[in-house]
This record gives sequence, structure tokens and C-alpha cells, in this order.
Amino acid sequence: MTSEDEAAGESAHRGSNRSVTAKVLALLEAFTPEMPEHTLSELARRAEVSLPTAHRRVAELLEWGALERGTDGRYRIGLRLWELASLAPRGPGLRAAAMPFLEDLYEVTRENVQLAVREGTEVVFVERLAGRHALPVRTRVGGRFAMHATGVGLVLLAHAPVETQEVILGGGLDRYSPRTVTDPVVLREKLASIRRHGFAVSDGQVTVDAVSVAAPVLAQDNSVVAAVSLVVPADSAQPGMLAPAVRSAARGITRALAQQPPG
Repeated sequence: MTSEDEAAGESAHRGSNRSVTAKVLALLEAFTPEMPEHTLSELARRAEVSLPTAHRRVAELLEWGALERGTDGRYRIGLRLWELASLAPRGPGLRAAAMPFLEDLYEVTRENVQLAVREGTEVVFVERLAGRHALPVRTRVGGRFAMHATGVGLVLLAHAPVETQEVILGGGLDRYSPRTVTDPVVLREKLASIRRHGFAVSDGQVTVDAVSVAAPVLAQDNSVVAAVSLVVPADSAQPGMLAPAVRSAARGITRALAQQPPG
């Protein structure tokens, strides 16, 4: 037995009391943007299940289409999961309503345009438009990020339930750049300002070379369901001039959502 197999066995012992569903979810959760492919042993170790368990569950996932196996023998996420994910109510309906306005904002600026929602205490990006010459960013469609640093995250955090705000403010705020706001008192003041002015500015808080301007998208009950942002190079950014265009796009998406049939 290899050291890799032994490590998988030790991990499996720790997770032996979990349900079958929990083990399957752990196998799927082993895939990340940084590690999108795994051998069976790697999956077993990362999911903390035994090799026999991993073999059985992975075979079922392969048959159903949740996983695919390449010619190199490594496993990858299958298209069946993408098909299911596309049915998420905050995905296609929101994207369909937003796309014309995101495209307009992109055509005017040729910079990064992003649409995001809140999922628990994190931001999930559901759409992003960017040209070849746009500033590189650390976000991707389907990716998650902390709420306190990005423009969309600040908007969503400013309008999140109080209990969510308290969890984030009280849990320690990660620093992504020298300009990231990590003082809860300062962040509270920033969130109040966002609610007052109707938009957020993240000035070099994720990377020092980027500025993000974001605005909220509202549901029919005036709750904030998403945020749209524009990310531009810091050396050319004029947030005060960008804010009207971003807010206009957000209002357009809000109107489009209100016109969608309930469902």
C-alpha cells in the first residue's frame, strides 16, 4: 500500500460515520478551480472516505454523469451537474433579465462587468463580461469571494440581514491588499454610506490596481437580490463618473426582473 493510500485510509476512518449523501457531496466538493482533476486516491483522501467507498460512489457518479473520466484516468466534473446548476432560480432568470444591461455597460466601457448574488456569507458571481484588454480580475463565473472587499460584495453586505452582517464583521476580515478594510468599525461606516448613497466603491481592496463600482439590483419587494459592478484600472478610475452608469444598469435590471412572470 502506498503512503497516499494509507493517508486516504486514515481520513476514511475519521469520516466513517457520515451518511452516503454526505460522502457523495464530499467527493464533489473535492473539486476546486485550483484542483479541477483528481485521481481516485486523491478524491478519497480529500473527501476523507475509504478507497472502496470512493470507488463505489465515483462509479455511480460516472454512470449518472456528475463526473467524467479522462483518457489519463483522472476524474473531472461532468456536464450533468452544469445542467442542473443552470436551473437555479437565481441563475437563468436573473441572467436573462440582466444581460442586455450588462452588455450595454460593457459596450460603453470595454471593462469588466460583473453580476453577483449573496450566498450565505459569500458572494457568488453569476455573470461576467470582459474584453481582451480589460484588467485581469480574481473573480470568475460560479466563483465565490468574501463580501467585505469587492464592490458587489460591499453592496450585498450593506443590504444583508443584520445577523449576516454581524457574523462577517465579528468573524475576522481577511486582507487581500494593503487597502482592504479589516476594521469592523470602519467597515460599518462604509456600509452605512453605501446604503445612503446607493452604490459602493472598492478602491484597490482586492488588488491595488483595480477599482470596482457597484450598485444594487432590487426585487419587487425592494429587497436587494443582486449587485452589478464595473471593474476598471485604478489609474484611470473616476468612481464618481462611473457610478451613474452602473446605477442605471442596476435600475434597468430591476425593471426587467419586475416584468418577469412569477415562477
